[in-house]
Formats: sequence, structure tokens, C-alpha cells
Amino acid sequence: MTEVLFYHLSTTRLKDVLPGLLEKSLARGWRAVVHGGNNGHLEALDVSLWSYREESFLPHASNASGKGAEQPIWLTTEDDNPNQAAIRFLIDGAAVDNVADYDRLVYLFDDNDDDALNHARSRWKIEKEAGHDVTYWTQNERGGWEKKA
Repeated sequence: MTEVLFYHLSTTRLKDVLPGLLEKSLARGWRAVVHGGNNGHLEALDVSLWSYREESFLPHASNASGKGAEQPIWLTTEDDNPNQAAIRFLIDGAAVDNVADYDRLVYLFDDNDDDALNHARSRWKIEKEAGHDVTYWTQNERGGWEKKA
């Protein structure tokens, strides 16, 4: 079964958390897909991933900028997986039908967004009922992650 993680952002913004999670994924030898709900947010993430640290960047592309099969990280608003990613990050209320195609799904949602919280609760029930290995992580006051369920 696919491992499904829910990351509840309460002290840090997505653009500050996602690069570290993507780095860890690439270090495992995994390709990744970041699945967003709107192009505007993905365009902002595109810029952020190139410049989030002075000494580093995360190689990535989207339909607007590159061929998916060649990319370690693919940004999309679609249910596609052109780079054969092992991990899919779901933001902005995105969801995917083909959960079993991935080793891991990661839902990232903001504590300040009621729609995102409700979507995460709904997806938790769906993923749990489907028999996936589901865990819930929340941030502590220092921004570190604590497993709660």
C-alpha cells in the first residue's frame, strides 16, 4: 500500500517547507511531482525552487518550461506523472485518483485555510478507508515535525 502523509503547516509557509521535503526525496533517489490546485501558485513555487537558497537550487520543470520525463521534480495542476515519480506532493486541495502508482503521497495544508483543513480531513478518511498507511504530522512551535496519528 501507498504511504500517505498529512503535513499540517501551522508555523511555517509552504514555500519554506516544500524545498526541504523535495531535497529529502531526491536524496532517496526518488523523482517527485508537486500537484497544485492553480497555476499561479505553481508559478510562484517555480521561482522559489530556483532561488530558495543562495548555494543551491532544485532542478524542476512544468508543462510551461520543460519535458516531464527528464525532470527530477515536475510541477503540475494535472493528474499526470511524466517523470515516473515515486512521491507526489499535493497542495492547494489537489487530489489524485491513482494513489497506488506512488510509494508515498504527501498532503500539505495550511492551518490558516479552512478549505484546506476540510479537504485534508476528507482525504484522510478516503485514504484510511482505502487501506493506505496514513500518518498525520503537525509542526511544533520551532517548526519541527511531530507525528500525531
